[in-house]
Formats: sequence, C-alpha cells, structure tokens
Amino acid sequence: MINIYQLFPRVFGNKTRQMQINGTIESNGCGKLNDINEAALFSLKQMGFTHIWLTGIIRHASLTDYSQYGIPSQHPALVKGRAGSPYAITDYYDIDPDLAEDITQRMDEFEQLVKRIHKLGMKVIIDFVPNHLAREYRSVSKPKGVIDFGEQDDTALAFHPSNNFYYLPGQSFVPPKRELPIYEAASVYVEQPAKVTGNDCFHPAPRVNDWFETVKLNYGVDYNGLLSHHFEPVPDTWNKMHHILMYWLSKGVDGFRADMAEMIPVAFWQWLIKLLRQPYPDVLMIAEIYQSGLYRDFIQAGFDLLYDKVGLYNQLENILRHDHPAEAITNAWKQTEGMQPQMLRFMENHDEVRLASVHFAGNAFAALPAIVVSAFLHTSALMVYNGQETGEDAAGETGFSKDDGRTSIYDYCHMPRHQRWMNDGKFDGGQMLFEQHLLRDFYTQLLHMRLKQPALREGAFYDLMWANPWYSGFDPHFVYAFLRYTNEQRLLILVNFHRLEDRRIEVKIPQDAQKLMNLKSDSSRVWFVRDIWEEGAESIEFLIDELHTTGIRIDLKPVSYKVLEIKERVNNTIK
Repeated sequence: MINIYQLFPRVFGNKTRQMQINGTIESNGCGKLNDINEAALFSLKQMGFTHIWLTGIIRHASLTDYSQYGIPSQHPALVKGRAGSPYAITDYYDIDPDLAEDITQRMDEFEQLVKRIHKLGMKVIIDFVPNHLAREYRSVSKPKGVIDFGEQDDTALAFHPSNNFYYLPGQSFVPPKRELPIYEAASVYVEQPAKVTGNDCFHPAPRVNDWFETVKLNYGVDYNGLLSHHFEPVPDTWNKMHHILMYWLSKGVDGFRADMAEMIPVAFWQWLIKLLRQPYPDVLMIAEIYQSGLYRDFIQAGFDLLYDKVGLYNQLENILRHDHPAEAITNAWKQTEGMQPQMLRFMENHDEVRLASVHFAGNAFAALPAIVVSAFLHTSALMVYNGQETGEDAAGETGFSKDDGRTSIYDYCHMPRHQRWMNDGKFDGGQMLFEQHLLRDFYTQLLHMRLKQPALREGAFYDLMWANPWYSGFDPHFVYAFLRYTNEQRLLILVNFHRLEDRRIEVKIPQDAQKLMNLKSDSSRVWFVRDIWEEGAESIEFLIDELHTTGIRIDLKPVSYKVLEIKERVNNTIK
C-alpha cells in the first residue's frame, strides 16, 4: 500500500510570514532542503506516509540571479513569476539553488535529505520532466562527456530524428508581451530559428497561456510528416533521458513522477523502463496522464501508477462543487475497471485548486467524504499535497499565480496554515488551531487504516449502489456505499456528501455480495456492524435473511463517513 506525500520544498519550509505580490526571495522567503529536517520527516512517517515526492528539486528558470556561482541567469522574458516554473528545467543534472543553504553544496544537501528520508523507512520520488525544457537550458553540472540538448542539432531542419528539438526555419521566436517591470530587460531575447514551444505550439509567437518559456523535445515523431515515427536507430533524446534518470537513481532516488507522460510516445517508455529496471528493479514510475484511452498502453509499458484525474477526481469535484449525484462515482471507477491497483488517487496536488479554497469547497471538512472515497475505494495508491492536511486555502494573489485557489508554483510565497504546524521548524503543531488538529488527525487515521486494515490494504471491492436505488429507503444523490472485504474482514463504507442534512438510510447487501463475504444465516448467529473509525461507537444488529430486503438502518450526519466492520456473534462469541 502506497501513501505519497507531495512536498514542495520552496513553500514547505518557508518560515517567512510576510507576502509581497511578485516579491523576491529576500522579501518573501523560500524553503530549503535542510528545512525538511528529522522532526518534519518523523511526523510524516508517523502520519502513515510511505513515499515523499520532492517537487521542484531540479534547477529551473528563475529571475533570481546566481551568476556569481557560475549558474547562468535567465532572460526575464522567458520566466513565469519571480521564482519560475519548476517544470521549465535549465539543468537536468543540478539542484535548484533556491533550495540550498550553501549553494556550492546544493547536491550534497539533497543527498543528505535523501538519507534522512531513507533512514525513516520512506522512499523518495522526484519529478522527471521529459516533454520540454527551458528555452535557455544549459547544464553546468553535467557529468564529463555529456553533450547538452540541441548542441549538435541541425537547426536548418524542422525535424530530424537525431535533433533534440523541433525548429521553425526562417522564423524568429517572439515571446508574449507582459507589462510588469519584473519582466523587463536591457536586451531583447533572440532565438533564430524559433524552437517549437513545449505544449506542441508550432508557432513562433506563443501566447502567454502557452508554455512559452519551454521548448518541445523531439522523441522521433515527425509532426510535419503525419506523425511518422523514427525510433530506429534509437533517437538521441532517448539516450540522453536514460542517462539523466540513471544519474538520479545513483543519488538514491527511488522513483519518478513523469510530467505530462502522455505527450511522449509509448515506445520510449517501454524502452526506458525496461532499461532502468535492469539495475534498479524496484524503481517506481508514476505517469501524469489525462487520456484514459492510453491507460492500458502505459501500464503495459511498465508504469506502476497513473493519475486518476479524469475519472475519479473529476467526478468527486463535480459532486462537491456542482451537486452531481454520488451514484455517479460508480461510472467513474468503471472507467478504470481492472486497473484500480495502478491508479493514483488524490484530491489535491500542485495543479489543482485547494479543497479549502473559496474556489472549491470553501471548507476542508466539507471535502472529507470525497477523501474517504478516494482513499478506500480500491487498493489504489493515495497522494496528499503539503498543506492539505492543515487546511491550506491558498487565499490571495501572489504574483504570476493569481488568486485562483492554488498555492503558487511560480512565485515566492508561503502556506500560512501549514506554518502553524511547522512552528518555526519544530514541526510539532504548536501553533495549530483546534480545527487543524482535527483535520490532521483525520488524515492520520485515514492513512493508518489503509496500511493496517486488511480489507482496505488488500481486500476486494463491491459497489452497493445498484442494490440501493432512490425508491428503496436510500439516497443515491448524496450517499455512496460500498464494501471492502477479505476472508478475515468485512467492511461496509458509507459517506454522506450533503453539507446540511442528516440522512437516515437502509443499506441493502444483495445475496451475491453476502455469498462473496461468506455471510451465513443460522439460529446460532447474530450479525452486527460497528464503526471502527469512531471509538466507542454503538453496534447495530441485523438479520441475514432480511439484509437484501429491509437492509441495515443507519443514520448519517452531514458531510460524514462510516467505516463499519461486519462481525458475527456465535454463541455469545464475537468472530
């Protein structure tokens, strides 16, 4: 069972409480790798996390000047926000200097962090950004003998299998105009010929909403030639990327979250993952992917986990924000039927709006039924984004990232509610509000149940919605019900999405589900359910013979959830 904590070091360890829009690293502060200390990691381990995804580790485009350390500066026209996007990589072999206390020792500080994580028995994931890199990419940390991307390209050709980039011959790149002074420069950026922009924009003048600061990498697909493939001999970009990942594996990294993996040909992933697993058989590969039609191809290529964004996340969002019926969850999970163990479920990450934001649920507790569904529906992996467990709401504008309910990945900023748990680096929750303690306790209990309850850790799944229509004493618009079970444990899980009203329901368990869970009926057996989430909860007795007709009568409070263990009492002995 995998529980991932996505940790963005730039904001995770930032203790500065002041906030200037478009502020500098000096005014707004920045978290460091060393801020992720033993206390922080021990607390995350105690919560039940098994993996730490360190986001934004690799050096990327920024307006902060580190040229005195031999690190190339970036032209302001090619950066989003002062801090810059962590997905506009400027050196695949380097650690971002923003994150180092001693910039000359930034790689050593990263390696020490990896050791701290491993010492507690957790594993390390970092981003792999294969589709695009920064326009001014130049590696100053590459190992001896490594040739930079584009260094040997024939720039007169729009496409060539050996080129690392795609070109627009005879055309010059024109960055989008932005009026803010922070993007002004003494000189004009010159790129001739223009390179194709990272989001497949084959135009020399991308718009501000394009990934204009990045360049699309060439994996042997000719976009000017009806998407013809040129994979033999192996394209140079393939070999470069294999070398990069082997480099990070040698640093102790245990896995990679592949950014926009679907924009790269499946053939590359098949080739790459097979090679990686020869010396590193346990490397964890996660695909950011939004095309469900590609899921099976990517699993067959070797990916362990795929984003469950367009299925379950989107449906849960529609329930929370747009009053869609809870019964629609059934259609969402059916999109990935047979692939649930490969799904990575989440309700927050750096791309999504914060649950507590006014742009989403407006209250972290209102989203808890969705979290329970996401965590307990199958044996899928689960991810929590830093600050989610303390109710971070990302209120206010920070700079390039407007007031959109997201914690900015482009600007120097902090997480005020997270800072209450951080407590100036003690990570003991010393400044947290009462409601934050409740929220963090919820996530701790949720994660531990995933790890410790056999039915959740490894059990089968049964959707009860078909057996509980609206006319049967059930409310499928607001209530979702399902079973998780093994030979040793049977769980009935219920959630009520309604924010204001109780729901008194009858839950029917059909005969085929009774048979699957070995629910037997005879005069010596008395069956009951008891909520194992709520300590001291009263048990509810029921008769097997009536289970599929009258059902189990249960009261659900607004925005509530129950994890009911089905037990039997034979001759006054609980089994």
